[in-house]
Amino acid sequence: MIRAMRTAATGMKAQQLNVDIIAHNLANVNTTGFKKSRIEFQDLFYYHAKVAGKPRASGEESPASLEIGYGTAPVATLRMFSQGEMIASGNALDLAIRGDGFFRVLLPQGGEAYTRDGSFKVSGEGRLMTTDGYTLDPDISFPGGTSHVTISDDGVVAVTIADDTTPQIIGQIELVRFVNPSGLQAIGQNLLVETPASGAPTFGTPGSDGMGSLGQGYLEVSNVDIVEEMIALIAAQRAYELNSKAIKASEEMMSMANNLAR
Repeated sequence: MIRAMRTAATGMKAQQLNVDIIAHNLANVNTTGFKKSRIEFQDLFYYHAKVAGKPRASGEESPASLEIGYGTAPVATLRMFSQGEMIASGNALDLAIRGDGFFRVLLPQGGEAYTRDGSFKVSGEGRLMTTDGYTLDPDISFPGGTSHVTISDDGVVAVTIADDTTPQIIGQIELVRFVNPSGLQAIGQNLLVETPASGAPTFGTPGSDGMGSLGQGYLEVSNVDIVEEMIALIAAQRAYELNSKAIKASEEMMSMANNLAR
């Protein structure tokens, strides 16, 4: 009965973490470029009271084992990189990736981070950067007097300056791919960083070598499906409730056993 309590307690803890992940997904339902996560579980070790195949007193082998599990444990959170819906923003500096790939930005402390959030802004120095001030890499700098910006599907950035009607190419946007994007580590602010599990980044031009293409004037919204998350939330709540009932049943059985001596 003590074992049952501890086993059910692992189930309650696991479902609490499951609800935490679901809540995080729902909280970011309107976050640009956000990718939802799901939690994965594994069963814990087992106590083998009887091993299958072991000879019995009659000389015959036991056809089945008698084993008692010790519950469950969360082992990983898997980020799902399915394509989010693309919505028109009307802003020439907004970019959405159709397909695989990430934008690369420079971190203030050094190093690089990666994002699907294409809601870019222009700094006072004319540099293209994220809302939080992280500069896009390769650097795109707009000359003074820029009146119109055009970004092609393959990432070529052209501008029209003042009254000049001839566009001028000022840069090329690149994308980055990873062998295992689920291995990237989230650091907040819509940013992910490389880890040994993600593999080394592969750089390329949008629309080539498996990279997604760009959509100017569009943003990729979160891929969180509210209906799916609500169903998962109900299932997690029911599982939590059932584990709590298992603890209660074990406590009642223990109380009955204790009362036998009275």
